Amino acid sequence: MTLRIDAGGTERYCDGLTRRSFVQLGVAGMASLGLADMLRARALSASASSPIGAADGSKKPPSGSKKSVILIWLDGGPSHLDLYDLKPEAPAEIRGIWRPIRTNIPGFEISELFPKQAQIADKFSIVRSLYHGTGDHFAGGHRMLTSKEMGVNGLNQSGRFPSIGSIIARERGANRRGMPPYVAVPIAASIGLVPGYFGGNWLGAQYDPFQTGGDPNAAAFRVQNLDLVAGLSISRLEDRRSLMRHLDRVPRTVDAIGKFATLDEFDRDAFEFVSGKEARAAFSIDREDPKTRKSYGRNTWGQSTLLARRLVESGATFVTVHLGGWDHHWNLQPGMEHNLPIVDTLIAALFCDLAERGLLDTTLVCLCGEFSRTPRMNDGGNGGPPRSMGTPGRDHWGDAMFCLLGGGGIRGGQIVGSTDAKGYRPHTRAMKPQSIHATIYKCLGIDPALKLFDPQSRPTPVLEDPTPIGELI
Repeated sequence: MTLRIDAGGTERYCDGLTRRSFVQLGVAGMASLGLADMLRARALSASASSPIGAADGSKKPPSGSKKSVILIWLDGGPSHLDLYDLKPEAPAEIRGIWRPIRTNIPGFEISELFPKQAQIADKFSIVRSLYHGTGDHFAGGHRMLTSKEMGVNGLNQSGRFPSIGSIIARERGANRRGMPPYVAVPIAASIGLVPGYFGGNWLGAQYDPFQTGGDPNAAAFRVQNLDLVAGLSISRLEDRRSLMRHLDRVPRTVDAIGKFATLDEFDRDAFEFVSGKEARAAFSIDREDPKTRKSYGRNTWGQSTLLARRLVESGATFVTVHLGGWDHHWNLQPGMEHNLPIVDTLIAALFCDLAERGLLDTTLVCLCGEFSRTPRMNDGGNGGPPRSMGTPGRDHWGDAMFCLLGGGGIRGGQIVGSTDAKGYRPHTRAMKPQSIHATIYKCLGIDPALKLFDPQSRPTPVLEDPTPIGELI
């Protein structure tokens, strides 16, 4: 982040905005756009593309409703048969290596590599009958994060629709002033694209997530985009009178139109984000109790999830956590035996932590990836001789997937839908990603039937089918 004093003339951009804010923020991927201008652009775009029937483009949460979302994104595609939908009676090449274990909910079984989650299954539910029908990373990622197909695939990778996080940021804003509404820890990446399908797309870059960067587990972790330019300290920024005294030194000829006479709403929001104690404290994971840090796991994934909890507790509305490394075409066993215990620890810690802090009813947790993996394991050759690439793995599969949902008003301890005996396709209660989106919107008090005006001023439904999952609400 760079912060500068801009006392010169203004420059008009094609979107009609002027660089008149004196608070200049270089957010990752948007270094040329001031934070105050971003906030101003959000208001303008909300007015220009208001939801149908909401002429003012209001983003205020409903009275008494300040819910938030933590989306834990398993980038690369995790196998449903090895995590939450095991098939112990299927042939060996399908059922895989691990057995299911019982949870604290009768009839609810998950992988034996998830013993901690098994003790708290009453706090979350699993959708087992999710599908979107593609094994293309890019098509799958776009469908999961936007609910739309729109011709996106490996040869046509550009995002065509705003992400669910961007839409929620636009509709709700932050739950507390001075906090960014939409944050990615540590990065917003979908299949190597940043922010990829997590971005605002035609809503504008002002609805891209704020990315922390860095490694939250590192001893010297710093949020890269909160660094200030040389010569400016937090103490000086927090002293508003001192800052205004510096501004008063600007020649009156420059300030002839009263440019620095007052701070408008957008400048105040930008200033509070840069200098506010609450926001900076939220990003300072080193202030967390060491016992709590240990409970999440002292690794990048665990500490990223803990940081997400700190952010929603402080007023962020939508936080996504990136956990990459799930493309197990071969060497599935070492990959899963590394990844799953880490995920088990952080998921169990997150739900318990939220419950202990009184945040579980207001924080919806979602765990998913862009697709699943083939029920039948391969021979580890990837087209070559068996095991030439390593031990067996699973390939791309979009015809049967899972999604974990809990908190934020979701009924826990539920298994929604089922797959056939070998896990190839939904057997009961088949549903597409839009059902997950509709459920999240409903929990946050956003009408799933929302329509936005696209860049051509056409009313566009956010979801083709706005029906939430009734068993979970």
